[in-house]
Amino acid sequence: MALLMGAPDRGHRERIGSLACWLTILLPGAWTGTAAAQSAPSCPPIGALPGNAAGILEPVDPATPIEIASDHASLDVNGDATLEGKVEVHQGNRQLRAEGARYDASSSSFRVQGSIEYRDPLLIVRGRSGTYSATQGAAFDDAQFELPSRPARGTAGEISVAPDGRIGLERVTYSTCPAEDRAWQLRARAITLDTHSRTGTGRGTRVEFKGVPIVYLPWISFPLGNERKSGFLFPSVGHSGRSGLELSAPWYWNLAPNYDLTFEPALYSRRGVDLGGEFRWLGERQRGKLHVNYLPGDGIRHEDRSLARIDYASGLSRGWQVRVSAAQVSDAEYFEDFGQGSASTSVVFVEQHAAVSYRDEHWLFRGEIQHFQTMDRTLPTADRPPARLPRLTASGEWNIGARELVTYGFDSELVNFDRSQGATGWRLDLAPRVGLDIDGPGFFLRPGADLQLMGYAIDHAAPGAPTSPGRAVPGASIDAGLIFERPSTKGGHGLWTLEPRMLYVYRPFRDQSGLPIFDTALPDLNLVQLFRTNRYVGGDRVSDANQLSVGVTTRLIDAADGRQFLAATLGQAVYFEAPRVQLPGEAVRSRDTSDLIAQVALTAYRNWSVDLGMQWNPAEKTSERSQLLLQYRPATDRVVNVGYRQQRGQLEQAELSGAWPVSRRWNTFARAVYSLRDSKMIEQFAGFEYRACCWRLRTVARRFVSSRTGEQDTGIYLQLELTGLASVGIPADAFLEQAIRGYSPSIATN
Repeated sequence: MALLMGAPDRGHRERIGSLACWLTILLPGAWTGTAAAQSAPSCPPIGALPGNAAGILEPVDPATPIEIASDHASLDVNGDATLEGKVEVHQGNRQLRAEGARYDASSSSFRVQGSIEYRDPLLIVRGRSGTYSATQGAAFDDAQFELPSRPARGTAGEISVAPDGRIGLERVTYSTCPAEDRAWQLRARAITLDTHSRTGTGRGTRVEFKGVPIVYLPWISFPLGNERKSGFLFPSVGHSGRSGLELSAPWYWNLAPNYDLTFEPALYSRRGVDLGGEFRWLGERQRGKLHVNYLPGDGIRHEDRSLARIDYASGLSRGWQVRVSAAQVSDAEYFEDFGQGSASTSVVFVEQHAAVSYRDEHWLFRGEIQHFQTMDRTLPTADRPPARLPRLTASGEWNIGARELVTYGFDSELVNFDRSQGATGWRLDLAPRVGLDIDGPGFFLRPGADLQLMGYAIDHAAPGAPTSPGRAVPGASIDAGLIFERPSTKGGHGLWTLEPRMLYVYRPFRDQSGLPIFDTALPDLNLVQLFRTNRYVGGDRVSDANQLSVGVTTRLIDAADGRQFLAATLGQAVYFEAPRVQLPGEAVRSRDTSDLIAQVALTAYRNWSVDLGMQWNPAEKTSERSQLLLQYRPATDRVVNVGYRQQRGQLEQAELSGAWPVSRRWNTFARAVYSLRDSKMIEQFAGFEYRACCWRLRTVARRFVSSRTGEQDTGIYLQLELTGLASVGIPADAFLEQAIRGYSPSIATN
């Protein structure tokens, strides 16, 4: 008897892909990175029918003809049939194969036996017996199933596929591992998948790794697609020297399509229960996140501990924006006790900042408030930043004349400085300016003039000191540059450039020694600072100047795509008169030239790159500041860095870091930062990663020194990733991308 089959639906492939994700997002927050999965050894593929994009098992119309084929068939007078030898039943996009079948005409159902295989766009089932009906669906006993696009596979004591797209599994095992080597598997008493509503539920579920149960959940509910759904997230377990055993069981609450809440209570064996949570919201023109931690009665400090952080941004109509970024902690040691790594434990200030701004073609207005919570209690009060309550700024820029060569505008600021000790009060800055903007092929010329006006209204001034001091400082500058180009080789695609630049600044001396210092400092000298018209940042001081800054840059560029192979810059300032304006404690300048500034960025040879920066003191023939970074990076997961940092009289450090696969399954990570000045290790970690086709184990041991307190701490990070299910443990890669420059595990490939 010949088997008649129609062409498969081309849209089925996407359907399989969608349902196959059901265990990937079994618990929100599960690890599923596609590119990362590609880097692991691949599991054996599973064959599949094409699926559909929606991931829904469409109901079969009972009127759809059932096509039957077999080697032998017998038909009785009631319409019942007995089929033997290579039986195939085909109805719509559902197929059933067996060694034998009995057809019941009254119920239009089949009872099949022997070597059975059932396929639809979402599921492949193999077993020894089962039934199929156009009205009742399919049912199988003691069967094996496969979700092709995962690939994933498992067993079930009973499997039922209802005509409405509902799939039921009893006494289930599931894994993305090969059938012959199930390193991990999920066991459940029952799982129900509703492909129409795209939701699933499971009861009596536990996860086993190498035969050892690691998680048990009596009930779970999960989406079958990318939709968010309320429920427990995967719990996490860890340990720290400061807090003891750590256990958290987050609950995700999908309140609405545009906002949600994650409640994350955490138990610290030495401290107590931390009530943490995060609320997120998203609107047409706004987004925000509120994070809170509250630990009542810390068992070690015997006081309440808390952290609150909010991040909010809103794009209002017609150029208006609102931004809020603020945090508050209960005590200065909070990050020392709960942070991980030197970056989080070395926090010096916590900022609270809110701003409203407006911008259009010519105008920029900004109103903001800013406050700092100081974490480092050893920091002198005079060195702590003052609060700005409020700070108002306005600026404008216009062009007039032929070709809009004439530019004019202004910058202004009104700010109230507040702090617990020292002078407080208001400061008003106004800086009108005018200039020319002349440019053409290979050159630019920008002469300009400005006037720096400032006035104070000081509270709590020292006895005899003025309460309303001010100053007015005019200035002029000429910024000019040339750009020369030529081919690097005859007929080649490279392009050499030579770009000299000069900036002349003149500003007369005005005595400002009686003015307070609220927010002004002298920044480190670099190429950006070299070509600024004021050597200070902040509005309390305007430097007098009669100087010429000179710099030259050369580049090697690929003329075809604009890639830069080499960039080298050398610059220096010449002082025709020594600056007389000084900050308290600033060294008096006695030389007629600044330090030399040099920068080199080289990416010309294959996968090698070099970044070199140096500030050279020609008078003392020594380096004031230097940095060297050498990198070899043939792939995103294969990188080696060698670094050197030096600042005269303060630090001298050497660094070696890298990430490298040593075999198809093993990766290694390491970093060491050594202080040459103090002859001790500042930070070090080493770890490895083992990748199988369906799981990944990553462990890193780390020892670091807090730059704020000098205390040493040791952390061990262990992470088990079950491909297609979730991650268990403390994420070891949370800091790897920051610690190892150029390393990207999320997009690593082999």
